This record gives sequence, structure tokens and C-alpha cells, in this order.
Amino acid sequence: MPFSAQPPASGEHYALSASLDNARHLSSLLRAVHFQDHATCFASASGLRVTVEDSKCIQANAFIQAEIFQEFSVQEESVVFRISLSVLLDCLTIFGTSSLPGTSTALRMCYRGYGYPLMLFLEEGGVVTVCKINTQEPDEMLDFDFCSTKVINKIILQSEGLREAFAELDMTSEVLQITMSPDKPYFRLSTFGNAGSAHLDYPRDSDLMEAFHCTQTQTNRYKISLLKPSTKALALSCKVSIRTDAQGFLSLQYMIRNEDGQICFVEYYCCPDEDITEGKL
Repeated sequence: MPFSAQPPASGEHYALSASLDNARHLSSLLRAVHFQDHATCFASASGLRVTVEDSKCIQANAFIQAEIFQEFSVQEESVVFRISLSVLLDCLTIFGTSSLPGTSTALRMCYRGYGYPLMLFLEEGGVVTVCKINTQEPDEMLDFDFCSTKVINKIILQSEGLREAFAELDMTSEVLQITMSPDKPYFRLSTFGNAGSAHLDYPRDSDLMEAFHCTQTQTNRYKISLLKPSTKALALSCKVSIRTDAQGFLSLQYMIRNEDGQICFVEYYCCPDEDITEGKL
């Protein structure tokens, strides 16, 4: 009987229970935000959000909608716990990162509530492994308050365009400068590395540009060391939404399509390193 069809054992109450026919759908998304050892998990009726932060300057969120799971049940308004992301990934890939053709690792995930471990039941080829991962008191998360009404500029690019940019720009630079403008250069990425300055421009009518909504010229710099973790999500994604607010905070939202064609999202928020006035361009 597949995990998705198995009810909880009699008398057991779970604050969170979920099943996936293919654990790789979850592990690949979690790897995209695995730049710190610990993560905070938020479960609600709409799905699972896994949040990772570093130095109060960058935050990554992996969103796995409830529809992705074969079964997803949350018995409380919200369920929150902190967990070792490294251990969770080790458990999810306990049968290896690549299954034989036609096989996959099925997952059932259960959490009774505060103070209890997260339990994973993984099955592949008739072999079942049970993992118990200790949970911790969640830390207070940064609130970037990035609501749509505060967004000044937004573009949507095909991900290959941004992948090419990271390959071509000088990554010896400490910062990546992003210019977004309703006028030329529209969307410009700049680095200032050992070989000098490098600029990459995207016209608003570029084939790679899927949407362009810029209301005012903004130029901000972001530490490349903070942006590098997001390249894991970029490698998996097909589209990326790039947004900035009035303070220059950056949102990179990656749309990721899994093997079954289902859509998930990974979002990175990053603080600006330095504001550049228009006169310094």
C-alpha cells in the first residue's frame, strides 16, 4: 500500500502529515535553499514553506504547495518548527540521489507537534527506512515586508538569460550592481572585478524578457557572496521574477517545474549593499 493511502496509526494525532510518491521533488527544492545548516519550516493548509536566513541580510524561502503532495494534512492553523536542513537532506536521499529508471523513493512525513521529532518514512523497492529528526524552537524570522504594493520595479526573465549573465560577468567583483529603469538601459547588470568593469544590458523587447514593469530608475548594489546561494535555484528554474522596492531590497523569485510538470517557487530576499545615485552611473 503506498504511503499516501496509509492512515495514521490508531490513536496517533499528527499536527502535520504529508506524503509524496517521489521524495526527489522535495529534496531538489530544499537543496536550492541549503546555504545554512538550519531551516525553519512553516506548514499551513496551503502547503509547506522552508525558510533559511544568513546574517540578517538574506532570506530564502522554498514553497511547496499542498497540491504537490499526494496527501497533505495540517490539523492546526499553522505548524512551525526549526530543523537541521543538512540532516533532513541526508535522510531524504538515504537511498541515493538518483534512482534506477522506473523507481522512486516514496515519502511519508509526520510531526506530532511542539517538542516532538519530525518522522520520515522512506520506501524504495520494498525497503522502508524510518528517520526521526529532532526539532527545535524556531527563531524569529526577518520580515522583509515585500508586498506587491511596495514594489517599484519588476521584470520577468527566462532563466537562461540570468544564467548566461552569471557566466559572463566578473565574479571576482564584491558586488553586483543592478539598474532597472523605464528608459535605457532598462535592465543592466554590472560588476567591478579584477579585470575592470563589466556591464550586461537587456532591452525591454529582448526575447528573454517576459514582462517589464519599471516605474522609476533604480541602481543598487548587492554583495555577490549573498547572491551566490541563489544560483542553486537559478539552475533548476525556467523563469525568474526580479523585483525591487523603494528601499532597494531585492526579491528573486524562481519558478521551478519538477519532473511531473508541477510548479514550485523558491524566493530569495536580499538587502542592498550600497545605494548608488543616478549621478554616479
